[in-house]
Amino acid sequence: MSTCPSCEEPLESGDRFCGACGYDLSAVPAPPDDLPTVTLSTDGAAPAQTPDVDWPSAPELDSSDTPAPVHLPTDLPGTDSGGSELPSAVRFDGVPEQAGEPAGDYTLPAPDPRTVPPEALATPPAGTKLCVACRAGHVDRDGYCENCGHAQPRERDHMEQELGAVAAVSDRGLRHHRNEDAFAIASAALPDGTPSVVSIVCDGVSSATRPDEASLAASRAASEALLESLPRGTHPQQAMHDAIVAAAEAVNVLAQEPGSAREHAPHQNAPACTLVGAIVAKDLLIVGWVGDSRAYWVPDDRAAPAARLTEDDSWAAQMVAAGLMNEAEAYADERAHAITGWLGADAYELEPHTASFKPDRPGVVVVCTDGLWNYAEAAEEMARVIPADAAHRPLHSAQVLVGHALDGGGHDNVTVAVLPFPVPPQGAGSA
Repeated sequence: MSTCPSCEEPLESGDRFCGACGYDLSAVPAPPDDLPTVTLSTDGAAPAQTPDVDWPSAPELDSSDTPAPVHLPTDLPGTDSGGSELPSAVRFDGVPEQAGEPAGDYTLPAPDPRTVPPEALATPPAGTKLCVACRAGHVDRDGYCENCGHAQPRERDHMEQELGAVAAVSDRGLRHHRNEDAFAIASAALPDGTPSVVSIVCDGVSSATRPDEASLAASRAASEALLESLPRGTHPQQAMHDAIVAAAEAVNVLAQEPGSAREHAPHQNAPACTLVGAIVAKDLLIVGWVGDSRAYWVPDDRAAPAARLTEDDSWAAQMVAAGLMNEAEAYADERAHAITGWLGADAYELEPHTASFKPDRPGVVVVCTDGLWNYAEAAEEMARVIPADAAHRPLHSAQVLVGHALDGGGHDNVTVAVLPFPVPPQGAGSA
């Protein structure tokens, strides 16, 4: 099979389950070799005897080979299959009174836009959208086209945002059926009027329930906390710590649902996500994180070394820290990405990590989920992938980084934010 019989997502050779909807491909029956014609009967019994019907015989041809006269159906008396006389008139229910109207309650399908002029296509009612596939049918509340049945892209499948001094891009990737990442970017003025820039990136834990809601709640709560504390004069590092605590509380609230809501899924984990954030304020660069999402420093002068600013809360990082494996061995293990820290009601203990840096040269901060750094893990690799003009074109640079992950396979959701350091003058942004 080239596509999934359930959701029509493309399949690869050897797939046992659909990567989009999880359909068990081994349950699809093989098509029969042929379609033999068989006699319909019940348990091998002889077919039921039909009553004798006195069918009129056709007259034979005369010696001149003149064909027999043609009779209309109404010229000869007839019977139905049970031997009863046919009714004198046949009634058709639902016949339209006027010619040209469709019968019954059925409506004609929407016109095919490939054969109908654009001006002939109906304008959708206010509040509805046209299908992105056939461009003719309206999209129902469930997100499917009423004409062709095509599932419509979700709003979070691909998101981009730019605020001049910071930009972020998030994409569903090529294998996941939804985007479980979320981001929030913002700018705020410090008490002395100098600008600060904030970026929060969250990655929903797929093994937990409602990971997309967890990442969205965490990113919003952390961003709102920073926008409230930074203008008050809270030190950026303390503000980052408090923002992570606020994000954790927002995710914990998602688990506080009625007991009846969990009766049908008692073994599901509570909503959970990872978080990484960055603040650029004056000459300070603050990062904070919980989980395995990362922040990188890439200087404008690529001759200077790039650096990774975070340490993963993961099995691989623990093995390296304990001296049991080197980094290459640890991250090659199948347990490498098992996280040991996250935001959620079932987290062992919340331990927000924060760090403060004073870069001695201009550059950019790359804040991302593992959907990106899986394809550019080392800081040197990240520096090679990001464009040289990243500080002047942060949105374009974020788009390039997401494209790099998709070109590499896009096995996970991909989210990246790019923050120039120091904060560009007001009005500077992407070219």
